[in-house]
Amino acid sequence: MSVTAHAASAEEIVARVERLPVSWWHVKTRVIIGVATFFDAFDALAIASVLPAIVPMWKLTPPQIGLLISSGFLGQLLGALFFGWVAEKYGRMTGMVWSIATFAIMSLVCALAWNYESLLIFRVIQGFGLGGEVPIAAVYISELARTNVRGRFVMLYELIFPVGIVAASVLGLWIVPTLGWHYMFLVGAIPAILVLFLRRVLPESPRWLANAGRLNEAEDAIAQIERETEKATGKPLPPLQPVVSVAEKKASLSDLFGPVYLRRTLVVWLIWFTAYLVNYGLSIWMPTVFRTVFKLPLDVALRYGLITTAFGLVGAAIAAFIIDRVGRKPLFAVCFAGAAGALIILSQIANPSPEQVLVYITISYFFVNAINLGVYLYTPELYPTRVRALGVGTATAWLRLASMVGPTTVGFMIAGGLNAVFLAFGAVALVTAIVTALFAIETKKRLLEEISP
Repeated sequence: MSVTAHAASAEEIVARVERLPVSWWHVKTRVIIGVATFFDAFDALAIASVLPAIVPMWKLTPPQIGLLISSGFLGQLLGALFFGWVAEKYGRMTGMVWSIATFAIMSLVCALAWNYESLLIFRVIQGFGLGGEVPIAAVYISELARTNVRGRFVMLYELIFPVGIVAASVLGLWIVPTLGWHYMFLVGAIPAILVLFLRRVLPESPRWLANAGRLNEAEDAIAQIERETEKATGKPLPPLQPVVSVAEKKASLSDLFGPVYLRRTLVVWLIWFTAYLVNYGLSIWMPTVFRTVFKLPLDVALRYGLITTAFGLVGAAIAAFIIDRVGRKPLFAVCFAGAAGALIILSQIANPSPEQVLVYITISYFFVNAINLGVYLYTPELYPTRVRALGVGTATAWLRLASMVGPTTVGFMIAGGLNAVFLAFGAVALVTAIVTALFAIETKKRLLEEISP
C-alpha cells in the first residue's frame, strides 16, 4: 500500500513503541507520573477529612457543605477542558507540568483560608489544576503502552489514584485531630517540587509528536526510550512488526461526534458521569454523615471513611489484573450492577445503623472504584491521537460535573433521609449498567490506531 512519507514515519514510530518490552524505564515513568497522580487524588479527597473539623467550627449548613465539596469540582471541570486543549496543542508534558504546578501551589493557598468564602474560592482555583493532570497523565501512559498488555499496564499505574485517596483518609485520621485541618492542604503542596525536573526526566509522547508532524523530535523521543529500555533489559529490541496505516488527518469535531465516534462519546460520558456521581456523591459525604447524622466521634467517622476507601483500592487492584482478560465492557457493566444492587438494598433498610451503612456503602465503593480507574484506561482507547487528550479531557468534564451534582444533591436530599439518597444513586447506576452492556464497544488487545482511525 502506498502511503505518504509522513504517514510511513508515523507508522514507524507506532511500531517502535509497540515493540518495546515492559522494562525499568516504564516502571520509572509510571512512578514519576504516579507521584503527581497520588497527590492529585490526595488533594481531591482531602476535603472529606477537613470537613468534619470545619463544619462545627464555621457552623456550616448541609447546602454549604455540598457547595464547598462541589466548588473544587467546578474548577476541575474547567481545568479538564482547558488542559486537554493545552495537551493537544502544545504536548502532553506541557499540559501536565502546568496543571501540577497549579494544583500544588493552590493547595498551599487553601491552607491559608480564614473562612468559608475564602476556602470556597481557593478550592475552585485548586480544582482547575487538579482537573488537568490525571486525564493527561492517562493519555501519556496509554500512548507508551503495548497493545497486548495495555489494560494491566495502565491500570496498575492508575492504582496510585486510590492509593492517594486511602492515604488522604489515613493521614487525615492523624493530621486533622492532631495538627489541624490546615496541614492536610500543606501536604498536598508537595508536588510543586515535582515540576522542577519532570520535563528533564521524561520525553514527550512519541505518538503525539509524530501525529503533530514533529518527526525529528518523535525520533529523538523514541530513540531515548529505546536506549534506556535496552540498557534496562540487557537485550536487543525485537524486530519491528507491521502496524495498521496511521491516518493523516486534521483534528475536527467529527473525531468526537462523527459517525464513528458519536456512540462511543455518549456512552463513555454516561459511564464517567455515573461512576463519579456515586463515588464522590457518597464517599466524600460519608465521614460527615457518620459525624453529624449518627453522632459518631470524629476519629470513628474518619476511620469508617478509611475502611471504605481501602476496599475501593482492593476493587481497583482486582480490576487491574483481570481487565485484559474479561474486557472493559463486561467489567464495567457487572461493576455498575454490583454497586447498584448494594445501594438499592441499603435504601430498603428502615433506619439503618451506621454499621449497615458502612457495609453497603463499602460494597458499592468496591465495585464503582474499579470503574473509576478502568474508564481512565478505556477513554483514551476510544479516540485517535490527534484528539485523544481533548477527548479524554471532555469526557472527564462529565466526571467533574457529576462530582459537583453528587455532593450538592446529597446536601439537599439528606434532610429527607438517607434512604432516598441511596435509592436515587442506585437507580442511576442500574440504568448505566444496562446502557453499558448494550452499547459500549470492546477495546481489549486492539492497537490504538486500529480502534480509532
